[in-house]
Amino acid sequence: MLTLDLRDELSGEELAELQWHLGLGPQPKVLRIVTDFPSVVEDDHGELIVENHPEPLLGYHGEAFKVDGALVSVLLRKQNTRRDAWALTSRQEIHPDDFERTGELLTWLADKADDSHRRPDGSVNLGWIRFYEERRPEPLVVRDGVVIWRS
Repeated sequence: MLTLDLRDELSGEELAELQWHLGLGPQPKVLRIVTDFPSVVEDDHGELIVENHPEPLLGYHGEAFKVDGALVSVLLRKQNTRRDAWALTSRQEIHPDDFERTGELLTWLADKADDSHRRPDGSVNLGWIRFYEERRPEPLVVRDGVVIWRS
């Protein structure tokens, strides 16, 4: 579960790619935030090859599969606040096989997060994480450019 405010310094290209990752817009022609989506496929000769198959990382909307509730992502322009910003909320189910790619996006988000999400040690709190077997969430944190995935 991501709940954070982003500073108002997103370029048009970054905003379009973020909206795509959230399932809120079309895929941009050029990806700059997360660029590699390797997928092993079989070619016409039966050989295994690696192709790039981009897919939104936080773009599921609808009924959740492993946890109660719904999967959703929302990005809103904040108004009537001290400064311009974007409000982002995303509740998703992420398979551990996707932690690395999703971590790239989360690290990018941490870099764009409003200063109110920064802790004294320099880490950035993006929201909460829990494995579906667990009932209690723990903070989802990026520290020194790395997502701290709970083990």
